[in-house]
Amino acid sequence: MGNRIEKSIELKAPVSRVWRALTDYREFGEWFRVKLEGPFVQGQVSRGHMTYPGYEHVKWEAVVQKMEHERLFSFTWPHPKSFDKADYPRDYSSEPTTLVEFRLEKTASGTLLVLTESGFDKLPDDRRLEAFRRNDGGWDQQMKNIESYVAQNP
Repeated sequence: MGNRIEKSIELKAPVSRVWRALTDYREFGEWFRVKLEGPFVQGQVSRGHMTYPGYEHVKWEAVVQKMEHERLFSFTWPHPKSFDKADYPRDYSSEPTTLVEFRLEKTASGTLLVLTESGFDKLPDDRRLEAFRRNDGGWDQQMKNIESYVAQNP
């Protein structure tokens, strides 16, 4: 296991379209399966709830780090010890975080989207491996989700 997850996909959509799917909170919510309370604002907390079946109790809370127009969107988010409904913490503001970065690059046929999540070394030993495994698989699915979303919503 490393300290970072990296996924990339070439989307058959212009950079401007992919950027909107990433940074418009309503569009992000559609493919990511989260209901967000309001727009992403650099330096501010984004809040909401997951809409993925079985995880509706999971809060979304991320701090938007950077929004470099059509180039980079990043946020940090916490890693609570458990996502099980019975053990899920009401407040996880003191939980360790990782950094999620979406980088966009124009290609001949669309947009190269590169996702990186780093900082797993900051997580406690007893949850590092599980968080890495869970997110590695989760990002595989999310890359498919955004690909389908931009294809179906040009």
